Amino acid sequence: MENHVFFLVLFATFMHAVWNGMVKNHPDKVVAVAAIAFGHFPLAIIAIIFLPVPTKDCIPFIIASAIIHQGYSWYLLSAYQIGDLTKVYPMARGFGPLVATIISILILGLVLKSLIILSILLICFGIMMLGLLDKGNKNFKVIQFSLITGFFIGLYSLVDGYGARASLSPIVYMSWAFILHAALFPIVLKIKKQNNIIQRVYKNGKLVFWVGGSLSFIIYTIVVWAFTKAPIPMVGALRESSIFFSIFIGYFFLKEKITPTKICSIVLILVGVTGLKLY
Repeated sequence: MENHVFFLVLFATFMHAVWNGMVKNHPDKVVAVAAIAFGHFPLAIIAIIFLPVPTKDCIPFIIASAIIHQGYSWYLLSAYQIGDLTKVYPMARGFGPLVATIISILILGLVLKSLIILSILLICFGIMMLGLLDKGNKNFKVIQFSLITGFFIGLYSLVDGYGARASLSPIVYMSWAFILHAALFPIVLKIKKQNNIIQRVYKNGKLVFWVGGSLSFIIYTIVVWAFTKAPIPMVGALRESSIFFSIFIGYFFLKEKITPTKICSIVLILVGVTGLKLY
């Protein structure tokens, strides 16, 4: 991975931790998640007005991405309904790159050096242990829904990576994918019996909508651009190391404690990220 790609993704991971901190600190996680999804709209609309239309080759990927994101949203909300974000999020985000790596190697024929695979595994386990080793995490359904959410993360990462490669521009690709995802998302919310979500976001989620949604748009577009420059599993694992920054944001701004588990997580993530950089 070239230096400029590595450090741009690393910057994106830090900013990802910032908007995730906004969601984490919000009293209504459904409103926060919806605000992020709908908050992609403003920048996406601006992009599609001024940029070319997507190529026909990437349209199937845009549709697939939006559908997969609905599965991701469904199980993420299901997990949040019965478990805390601090337990759900690490398991889901850590499992995603693992899924992408397994599919890439076994199905798509990607060849990765042993050091890269080991680095990805260290990052994934370092992230997942924050949820799996939580003493209060004894609900199997929470673990199940979190891992299924991670499965969808791995899927949409691969679809978006290949879709961006088929597109003239990752920004064009992601703008249309975000719009379609946001357009379909109310269906998931309706089935989940989350009524009046627009009003709830307007009343209690405006900051997350404007700031978190815009950050999320910019950050993930950078990541998808990086998917076109380096192997998707590598970029995906590096992206999820945002948990490292989340721990420190939680400590300094949300008054959370640094536990031995978090220290172990930090060490594993740092070793894994160093391994990716050495490549």
